[in-house]
Order: sequence, then structure tokens, then C-alpha cells
Amino acid sequence: MKKMNSTVGIGIVGCGIIADIHAAAIQEMTGGKLVSVFSRSTEKANLLAAKYGARGHSDWESFIKNPDLELVIVCTPNGTHLDYGKKIAMAGKHMVMEKPIEVTVSRARELINLCIAQNVSLAVIYQNRYLPDVQKMREIVLQGDLKKILMASAYIKWFRTQEYYDADAWRGTLTLEGGGVLINQAIHTIDLLQWIAGEIKTVMGYIRTSTHTNIEVEDNAVAALEFKNGAVGVLEASTSIIPAMARRIEIHGEGGTAILDGDNLQVLKEGDSIISDKRSAATGASSPLAGFSTDPHRRQLEAIVHALQSNVQPPVSGVESLESLKIVRAIYRSAQEKRPIEIED
Repeated sequence: MKKMNSTVGIGIVGCGIIADIHAAAIQEMTGGKLVSVFSRSTEKANLLAAKYGARGHSDWESFIKNPDLELVIVCTPNGTHLDYGKKIAMAGKHMVMEKPIEVTVSRARELINLCIAQNVSLAVIYQNRYLPDVQKMREIVLQGDLKKILMASAYIKWFRTQEYYDADAWRGTLTLEGGGVLINQAIHTIDLLQWIAGEIKTVMGYIRTSTHTNIEVEDNAVAALEFKNGAVGVLEASTSIIPAMARRIEIHGEGGTAILDGDNLQVLKEGDSIISDKRSAATGASSPLAGFSTDPHRRQLEAIVHALQSNVQPPVSGVESLESLKIVRAIYRSAQEKRPIEIED
């Protein structure tokens, strides 16, 4: 792998809502600098670039051939990640994909294999792993403080307006979004659940399109979960809930309970009260970026850059990111075939 500069030149592909978060995180990080931005829209590219002191491009070749560009963050619709990833890998640049890595496991694996062949690094953004209380929760579980895990469940009961789906042509489409609430909103929490509580073995899922129109995808989903360690649990995901609620993960063991309510962790043992005056982060609001902090993105991007400079696999690698995508695709398949589905290896 080519030796990285002490300050890594970073580019962003796609200038939608999430690109601004990445640009702001890069501005705050150490070890990286935003040097260029690409969009098929010259206006969008120039607006984002000017805001953060970078160079805007609507011509792909001029963007990708910039010698200062070492790492490319892809913020385009889910179903285009492989297409852009191919061009980035063939140019010899490292890449970071916004979640999910792609819309199907086969397309994700094609991208992973290409990056291996071209000797370029691939990471996927799951920034919630970098929340302090998420990391505490995982440490508690891995250390065995809760003893044997009996149940592990996740709840993502959010709200999105019809205008949210109508605003971008790719939203609500199977080809470009890959699905609805499961693959777009809930996949972050699915990633946390399997990262903290352990690998999921089998799912039984149900999906519905209940409150939004002119979309091909689900806005409500539930699934029963069986973990490889013997625990069981449930997943509830929605963009229809009024009022929207904070994300919640509950892990129950023989020695106690850990609850992540929004971004806040509670650890309860026998005799403890579940009542808390902590206020959860407003992650379920109708606006996708309400209460959104760039700090977790900054932390993951710094970790990725450090890994590249140390010539090691970045967090979360393409291979590691496959786990949450496999779970989502298995729930979709289960809902379609009306039977339990084992998560593929």
C-alpha cells in the first residue's frame, strides 16, 4: 500500500445532506484535509467546496486524478456505491462508503473483492460505534458484567414526513435505496446490536408500507432474532411513529441489564430503578439531522486515517460492514418467504 501523507487529502463524492456532515467532520479532525468535492451538479459541487475551502468538480476525471486526493468518501445513493467504488479503486484511491456498503450482499462482495485486488482500503461509516456510551455498553457486555446474555433487542421508532421521501427521486426505491427503514435508518442500530450482543443466527421478519405513499419500500418492520450465543430478541423499526422516539437498545443478562436510551447508557442490577432523569438525543425527529453531532463521524474518520497511515485495516472494514447488511437482507427475505432465515456466513 502506498505510503500516506501526514495529512491525508480527502475528497467527497455526492453533495446531499450527509456530505455536509462529512465536510464539517473533516474540518474538525486531525490528520485529514478536504481537498475536493465531486457532484454531477456544478452548482452543488461549488457550493459545498466553497463552504469548506476545497475545490469543486463536476468532471470526474479532474476530480479523481488530483494528486493530492488520497481518500474518497462516497455520499451517493446506496445503490450507486459499487459503481463509484469501481472507478475509485481503479484510480488507486482508498475509499469510505456511507452506510450501507451497498444494497445487496453480492454487490458489496464485488466491491470488497475489487478493493483487495487493487490493494486499496475500504471502510464503511457506522459512526455510532464511536459514541462514548455505546463503547461503554460494549465493554460491559464483553467483560461479562451482565453474565450470560438472555435477551437483546433494538427499537428504532422514528418519524419521516412524506416530503422526506418526495424530496429525492432515489428515496423509497428498491434500486437506489435498496429498501426502506431497515436499510436506511435502522441499519445503524442493527450494526450496534450485533457488535455489542453478538452475531445473529436467524431472523423472522415482517415488513409493511403503512403511512407513506409512492414508495416501493417499507416504513415499518419487526423481526424476531436468535443469536448464536443463545440469546433471543426483537427488532422494531419505523418511520411512522408519532411522536418520534429515541433509538433504544436493551441487553438483559443473568447479572443485570444495560439500556442505551438515545445516546445515554443505564446499567441496572437487581433492586435498581429504571427511572432516569437523563434526556435522550433527539435522533428520531422528523428532520434527519435534528440534534445531529459531527463528533462521531470525526472520531471514525480519524480512526480510518490513522489505520491507513499505519497500513492496517480500517474500522469498519468492508468485510465487517457486511454483517449488518446480511441481517437486513435476511429480514427482507424472511418477510417475502414467510419463514425464518439463517444469516449467511
